[in-house]
Amino acid sequence: MAGILEISNVSKTYDADGDKPVHALDGVDLTVNEGEFVSVIGPSGCGKSTLFNIIGGLIDDYQGTVLIDGHSVDGAHRDVGVVFQEESTFPWRTTLENVAFPLEIEGMNKAEREERARQFVRLVGLEGFENHYPAQLSGGMKQRTAVARTLAYEPRIMLMDEPFGALDEQTRMLLGDKMLEIWAELHQTMLLITHNITEAVQLSDRVVVMSFRPGKIKEVIEIDLPRPRTSEVISTPEFGTCVGRLWALLREEASRGMVDAEAAIAAR
Repeated sequence: MAGILEISNVSKTYDADGDKPVHALDGVDLTVNEGEFVSVIGPSGCGKSTLFNIIGGLIDDYQGTVLIDGHSVDGAHRDVGVVFQEESTFPWRTTLENVAFPLEIEGMNKAEREERARQFVRLVGLEGFENHYPAQLSGGMKQRTAVARTLAYEPRIMLMDEPFGALDEQTRMLLGDKMLEIWAELHQTMLLITHNITEAVQLSDRVVVMSFRPGKIKEVIEIDLPRPRTSEVISTPEFGTCVGRLWALLREEASRGMVDAEAAIAAR
């Protein structure tokens, strides 16, 4: 597999009015291979979302380099699609119209974009709900609509920032199965931010563990579990070993984050 995404010595500092600057990232290096599923975990405030916003072209004032196929990321990139945690469907559009939206922006004719939108509605398991509005859908169905909308214009890299974070555990695991089906069918490169270690192990080829702020890569763990993989793998001893290893790495960083949050509250 060839490296599609190269992150080299990326650092980011936020200026704070009247307060000390916030050092979000410090010297992050990571290469992601084409077709990989990589998850990023770390304590709150470690810079995970900042890193994804840099990759997605939403932040441009940072130090270091981000390359896609050897070309610098400079603003929004056609090859990168992003799915956020916040519910982002358009309430005035049906499921089909939501999914077709980026194709409409690209100028695709109505018949062609509706045909392609229907393909991705089927892919995420929402066939039969094409004419439903978001208010008529469950939280998980809304997020699947958002995923289908991003997939519809076929980005080579999918960035997902806690897309299922607001859902219950059972729904998360089932949607994890659906994401693995989509990943296997489309052969896309997927990067996922998650606080859920179980989710990271269920889905990933590798899991990147980040330190507390300023965020650095503490370790990258290979998930050597057989594929094709479903949520049934969660019951195996090998899965438990992976989860335990990741928690051992993350526990110290999470504790540092908790102490920092308590200190900030006490200082108010």
